[in-house]
Amino acid sequence: MERKKIRNDIILAVCVLAASLIALAVFLCVRARGSYAVVLIDGKETARYSLSENAEIEIKSENGVNTLKIENGKASVISASCPDGICTAHRAVRYGGEVIVCLPNKLVIRIDSASNGGVDAVS
Repeated sequence: MERKKIRNDIILAVCVLAASLIALAVFLCVRARGSYAVVLIDGKETARYSLSENAEIEIKSENGVNTLKIENGKASVISASCPDGICTAHRAVRYGGEVIVCLPNKLVIRIDSASNGGVDAVS
């Protein structure tokens, strides 16, 4: 009786692992490359930059200063006036829906696939 329980537990674990791997593979295959880096300060869109053009942009707000670097289709924050600097340690983002957040400066860099900022599946 105990052997059947162990065997069933192993079968369940293998099935859960296989389902997880399939879901991960589907997610990696269907995510779309972003086209724009959208700058949101205090929840309001203030700028939109194309990821196809390399640039270094200084973003100033009443909360602080961040430097956004766009290079090779990726966006990253390379410097920030905030005390912790977590946003500068974040890896570069390039796929639609990815974000970099600087909470002390109330800054969000969001990657969008569409240029019009229209309605998505969540809105």
